Amino acid sequence: MARALNAALRDAMRADDDVVVFGEDVAALGGVFRITDGLAREFGDDRCFDTPLAESAIVGTAIGMAMYGRRPVIEMQFDAFAYPAFEQLVSHVAKFRARTRGALPLPLTVRIPYGGGIGGVEHHSDSSEIYYMATPA
Repeated sequence: MARALNAALRDAMRADDDVVVFGEDVAALGGVFRITDGLAREFGDDRCFDTPLAESAIVGTAIGMAMYGRRPVIEMQFDAFAYPAFEQLVSHVAKFRARTRGALPLPLTVRIPYGGGIGGVEHHSDSSEIYYMATPA
């Protein structure tokens, strides 16, 4: 699955110069599960870059980039770490197209791995998908 996701990201970045990948450890490390391995090397640090561990800032940056035509693909390391960004995801990302009557879509992708069999406790093992599934858009 990791290789398939990496290939899909690479294909998207090759097909569209507006696709950018950023998040926690996605460039130098290639992501926690190496989903983004090699993307920074191939596309440069202006299209694949690391961010601080600041989930709300990652989503806020992605929203701004999407508003101006970029197609961000963002990654936050584990599901429970995304809670600080949850408000922006459900109040802005999920509803912006409707709020602007279709004039301003937010073409962005959020990647949040969960579990992964690492045996992590606390923030590393949440499975919060239902929160997003239940969000009206």
